[in-house]
Amino acid sequence: MQIDVIIPTFNRAPVLMRAIQSVLNQTYKDFTLHIVDDGSTDETASVLVQVQSRPNVVIHRQENRGVSAARNFGVKNSTSPYISFLDSDDEWIPEKLQLQANFLKNSPDLSFLHSEEIWVRNGVRVNPKLKHQKSSENLFARSLDFCLISPSTVILSRELFLKHNGFDESFTVCEDYDLWLKILAGQEIGFIEQPLTIKYGGHDDQLSTKFVAMDYWRIKSLCRLIKEASLSLEQKEQVKNVLEKKAAILLKGYLKHQNQSAHDEISALLKDTISYF
Repeated sequence: MQIDVIIPTFNRAPVLMRAIQSVLNQTYKDFTLHIVDDGSTDETASVLVQVQSRPNVVIHRQENRGVSAARNFGVKNSTSPYISFLDSDDEWIPEKLQLQANFLKNSPDLSFLHSEEIWVRNGVRVNPKLKHQKSSENLFARSLDFCLISPSTVILSRELFLKHNGFDESFTVCEDYDLWLKILAGQEIGFIEQPLTIKYGGHDDQLSTKFVAMDYWRIKSLCRLIKEASLSLEQKEQVKNVLEKKAAILLKGYLKHQNQSAHDEISALLKDTISYF
């Protein structure tokens, strides 16, 4: 099973080699590592020089277009039937790809798989709250509130990724939430309970800490999901309930802070979506 590993990176030279080395140290060797430098202006180029001569490493460079565009670019310029992502501030345990490849070989009906992860914030290991608990059970409904699948834990087929047009490059954040929900609406997902990824948090350049009102993007995603995905009646009701809850809170906040333009935009989007229920 050939796997393309995609690492998008932007100005993360101090931690980039940790991510790269965790891929090169995999016990599973049938992979090609694609590193997409998304217009970095720090010492990233100097880091990449250290691995550019490796036969299973391909380095791509593009103008800064964001993480979604970088991931999509990596996939577009790769060829393997399976794809795995690793954020440049995270790392894998050495057996990550081997355990996931074994799982998929023993589950031929699955083409989408994620795993448990270890959380480290500001250098200290932390335990996720119960609401963040990962699994494969009822994951579509449980992922509507917020994303429960970390990109760095995922492996999926290229066919499945392309079927859903990859990550939406217009999304500043929540692009993973958007894609995973589109897939989960009609596709089962496998789950490995063993932590296979170490996810680092707490640093200033995390998108989840840089942007407020992430529910703005989640609402846009849910509205499109209702319009475009083939949802069951139960799924539609689940989406409707979460959408109404998120919209009420967001619109109230926009009024409180006198953000009339954003309030009008979301109101119009909701009005247009109502007919699809």
